Amino acid sequence: MQLEFFDVPSPCIGVCQSNDKGYCLGCFRSREERQQWLNLTSDDKQKVIKRCQQRKKRKDGVKKVKEEEVKTEVVQPSLLDAPVKNKVSTSEDLDFGDFEL
Repeated sequence: MQLEFFDVPSPCIGVCQSNDKGYCLGCFRSREERQQWLNLTSDDKQKVIKRCQQRKKRKDGVKKVKEEEVKTEVVQPSLLDAPVKNKVSTSEDLDFGDFEL
């Protein structure tokens, strides 16, 4: 254990709304952790902050997976968009070595 000269500051960022699991959307503390913050020791406060960081990483990881799933969707082009011009292949790109007439 290291010496503590200053109290551990609250991770609160002023959002103060709970998600469906009961964790704050701003600091990721549970209701009990928020209510007991002033009564916790410095060691316990640091443990709470580590748990909050883990919760945030898990949430961000789930968010990234969902974003990747959305990216894999095939989007049909709109008829109102300008037509996409395809690149015309040159004879240098094609290999006619096995072609017979």
